[in-house]
Amino acid sequence: MTIAHGTILGGLSTVPDLDAALAAYRDTLGLALVEDGRVSSGLAASWGCEAIADARYAALQPRSGAPCWFRLIEQPDHADFRPTTTYGWAAFECSVLDVWSWPEKLPAEQFTIVGPPKEIMGIEPAFIPMQVLGPGREMVYLNEVLRDMPDSDLPRAQSPVDRIFICVLAAPDREGAVAWYRDRLGLDRGADFTIPYTMINQAFGLPGDTRTTLTMVAQGRMPIVEVDDYPNSATPRPRIHGQLPPGNAIVTLAMSDLDACDVEWIMPPATRDGALYAGRRAAVTIGPAGELLELVEVH
Repeated sequence: MTIAHGTILGGLSTVPDLDAALAAYRDTLGLALVEDGRVSSGLAASWGCEAIADARYAALQPRSGAPCWFRLIEQPDHADFRPTTTYGWAAFECSVLDVWSWPEKLPAEQFTIVGPPKEIMGIEPAFIPMQVLGPGREMVYLNEVLRDMPDSDLPRAQSPVDRIFICVLAAPDREGAVAWYRDRLGLDRGADFTIPYTMINQAFGLPGDTRTTLTMVAQGRMPIVEVDDYPNSATPRPRIHGQLPPGNAIVTLAMSDLDACDVEWIMPPATRDGALYAGRRAAVTIGPAGELLELVEVH
């Protein structure tokens, strides 16, 4: 299978109870558990998170077989973390089948519905989104794709919950963040959209008609990162030293050549094993909004 430069290979979330999170992701969302164990000291160090060495983890994959992994790391909850109010990775957007049926399928003890399915005002309805918070208060969008957009091809789900096809980044400087991904990783600037963004307006107590501008980072017609303007009252994410950021913690992208990436690595690229890495070189950098970004070399 050929994996294109920029492809989202996975999203990693922190959860306070791995067993409860597995019940949510495997049993309710229908993802396949493909790997579990303990985080190695080398992998934890590559993330700059030595304190999570030996933490329990699990990796799950859509039953479609798409090369995209949902990773869950057991880590104590952070009492000061409030979703959608801080800089960094804000959400993972997944392609799903029949989004209108999902509200009835999600047990309240596993998922909190913060945005029921609805069409987005200001955008031709290419997909119907739904937003939920998972067991670690990570934000997950369940999006049913209806059609492609004028400048983007959107993946139709081939399993009840399929791959992550957009990762949402909350940035203090949207234009600067877009330029960073373009210039340092060889990705493209995509379209801008200005919409009433319900999740942001609710989180910051703004009027419902307040509009937010977002810009897509893409590779050709493949969307990758949605960079959102956040209000001035947004803050850096609270984090315990040596641990992962709470919630949506890491995004993993495929890169055709790690040596061509103009970034500062936490640790030099190294060959790693496992379902996601498959013996390929990988390394982690810190992005323009303070986000942890893992890059895996594909040929």
